[in-house]
Amino acid sequence: MPRAREGKSTRECVLDVAERHFAERGFAGVSMREIAAETGLRNQASLYNHFASKQALYEAVLRRGLEPIVALMVESREAGAARAAVVASIEKMLDYLAEHPELPLLIQRVALDDSRRLHGTVTKLLRPVFTEGLTALAATATTRPPDELPYLALGLYHLIFGYFANVQLLEIVGQPEPLGRAALARQRAFVSNAVAQLLEPPRRASGKLRVARRTKPSDR
Repeated sequence: MPRAREGKSTRECVLDVAERHFAERGFAGVSMREIAAETGLRNQASLYNHFASKQALYEAVLRRGLEPIVALMVESREAGAARAAVVASIEKMLDYLAEHPELPLLIQRVALDDSRRLHGTVTKLLRPVFTEGLTALAATATTRPPDELPYLALGLYHLIFGYFANVQLLEIVGQPEPLGRAALARQRAFVSNAVAQLLEPPRRASGKLRVARRTKPSDR
């Protein structure tokens, strides 16, 4: 078993392999047989000793990836409404994603998968993440109108997760080693600065209208 040498349980090894394959090819493109073979199990039946079905495995992969994200959001909310606490929480999230770079691509695949069988699973696991994110933003971005918060949440999601979900695109356009230490450090600094600016109170117009001066015939 390749990953057992790292001190992981068989279940964790299966989840690691399944996460990578589901992220690369989606739910329909992966077979339980190939997951069992790569994990080092003797046969496909051995895999069912740990997960009752392919859908149960898929759900376990998603849950394992998303639960730490929710925990970081809760931690941020409980730390108070200070923007510095939110930025610190997001930096921890970036560290987590750097260790699990397949997760953002997996979430992106989930959004594109139109399988009716997965609709309940996706709703059950992803909606709490979005809800907790909105709750955290409501406590922090208090000057934003409530109907603007979902758009702010979506923008932050793309800012944080989009980099990891598009690693292959970054390599195609010439970004060297996007998951290397130097590139991740630059991305971390950029995201931290961008989030801090997005959470700033929106600037209000002065309320004074500048009326264009009419030119008189004598001025022409």
